[in-house]
Amino acid sequence: HQLMNEGRLNQEQLRLWVANRFYYQKNIPIKDAILLSRCPDRDIRRRWIQRILDHDGTGETMGGIEKWLRMGEATGLSRKDLEGDRLLLPGARYAVDAYVNFVRVRPWVEAVASSLTELFAPDLMAQRLAAFEKYYTWIDPEALSYFRSRLTQAPRDSEHGLSIVLEHCHTREAQE
Repeated sequence: HQLMNEGRLNQEQLRLWVANRFYYQKNIPIKDAILLSRCPDRDIRRRWIQRILDHDGTGETMGGIEKWLRMGEATGLSRKDLEGDRLLLPGARYAVDAYVNFVRVRPWVEAVASSLTELFAPDLMAQRLAAFEKYYTWIDPEALSYFRSRLTQAPRDSEHGLSIVLEHCHTREAQE
């Protein structure tokens, strides 16, 4: 990420980053569906489901997965290669699969807490967007819409996740 944000990746390296990050992107709604299936609180599920819609899209809106596919195409990757994981590195697969499995086997509130990395997402997305616009001008700016959408979605999601953790983790044991 540091090299990318400094504009020090060549086109092939950037394509590889996009392809490997796509595996994470396409697994986010799967992870969230698992979390929903394990969460006993209907009000939490009603809000959390928005995350799936944000990534999968609806009939009216393009989701994050489609936006990521379009960014991949703008870098020169094919949808077939992205969706078929042709460029996926074993370490990226392992990390993403471990995260999905964590959500599957750990208590649902721990799964919520694992999403709190989103607290940092708005700044990261703004930095990433600026780097792409400055250093990777060969990519159509329209293809960066995923980053733009996360500037508003991530604060909403992280606020919700943090409120759940604060509400359900009152004891030291639960916090640990």
